[in-house]
This record gives sequence, C-alpha cells and structure tokens, in this order.
Amino acid sequence: MTMGKHLNSGPSIHFENVGLKLGGNSILHGVNFSVEQGTIHCIIGPNGGGKTSLIRCLLGQMPHTGSIRICWGNDSTMGYVPQSLDFDDTLPMTVRDFMAMVGQRYRPAFMGLKRDTKTIIHDVLKRVGMFTKMDRPFGSLSGGERQRVLLAQALMPKPKLLVLDEPATGLDRSGSAIMYEIIKDLSASGTTILIIHHDLGVVREIACGVTCLNREMLFSGDPMVELTPERILNIFSSTAKAA
Repeated sequence: MTMGKHLNSGPSIHFENVGLKLGGNSILHGVNFSVEQGTIHCIIGPNGGGKTSLIRCLLGQMPHTGSIRICWGNDSTMGYVPQSLDFDDTLPMTVRDFMAMVGQRYRPAFMGLKRDTKTIIHDVLKRVGMFTKMDRPFGSLSGGERQRVLLAQALMPKPKLLVLDEPATGLDRSGSAIMYEIIKDLSASGTTILIIHHDLGVVREIACGVTCLNREMLFSGDPMVELTPERILNIFSSTAKAA
C-alpha cells in the first residue's frame, strides 16, 4: 500500500483487551481484534453478547477498560447509523427538518438551509431513495424509511469511518439493496466500515473480516475461513439452549 493510499483511506481500529462492567455484571471481557483500514468488517454473535455495547465503547458512550485505538489518516470524519432512533413521533419535524438539524451544527434549522448544505442533503436523500419524502413528518415514517434517513445523515459529510448497528433492520429488499450498494461504493473509495450484522450470508458476501462476540471474542478473521457451518451451529445452538 502506498503512502498516498494510506492517507486517503479510512482508519484502522484496534481493540485491545477491552472490558465493560455495568452494575457489577460483566458485559465484555478481554476483547482483542483489529479492523484493517479501508475494509468492511462485520461483528456477529448471539443476542445479548455485547455487540452494541462494544460499538458504544468505540463511540465513547460507555466507560471501558483496555484501549480502543482509531488510527486516522488525514481525515477523521465518522458516520454512525444506530439500530433505531428514540424519537418522539409527535414532534412537528419533517425529514427535511431532521436533516437540517443534523447537517448544520452551527445554524438553527428554523433559519433554513445554506445553499451548499441544501445541495448535500438533496443528494444524500436521493441516494437513499427518500428525496420525494422530504416534507413527510419524520414521526410518520416506517421503520425502514427511518433507517434510510439515518443512513443519509451518516453520509454528510462523506465519512472515512462508517459504523452501523444492524442497519438492515426494517428495510425491505429495495432498501437493503440501496444500503449495500452505498456500503460497497464507500469501501471501494477507502472508507473503513464496521457493521453489526445478523445475516451470515451477507457477511460472507461483503465482509473482509468478521469478529464473533459472546461477551468475549470467540473468533476473528476471514469470513470464508471462520464462518464454518459447524462453528456457527455450535455458537447459536448453545446460546439458544442456555436461554
């Protein structure tokens, strides 16, 4: 890899002996793995295994032990798509208002959009197929439509690191196709992408690396090597029996 490509690519991420305790309960213990720069890396594992908690540690939302190092190049722009958004559906806020609120940090949304911001918002909403619904109340959107808008806001400005927590939740086939096309395009341009995902078929198709968590790291590596039928059956069947 040339130095120029290194500087223009997204960061590498290094989780080193990461642990998390909440209320005396161990949520994560001794998590060690790395995400290579400019790659798509998926985190999998059973429900309650600590996947979202690890992402929140990465985002600085939870105190943790160990260290998480993000090795940026010349651009530290990050985008984040949560699994869902805690939103008051009664608020009189349109999709346009929501995008203005997240897209203009230093300008109140009621003052209207700057011309360049307006262009960016229109472009990202077109990209996720929500441009024609800009004036719909955000609270009236379906779960899949909300996910499309959340993906759109994560694209402004274009991120060098994109973190997604089960982004396909609620998406129909068309929405999923749009999302994966965007993910692949960003990866091709050097963005590092970290995704919590439950569909192992998709993980095999799009990921360069995969890490399995169940409060601790069970394995990490090449999906084509690590995701053997026997291993997956053991992980998820044992979890189901324990539940």
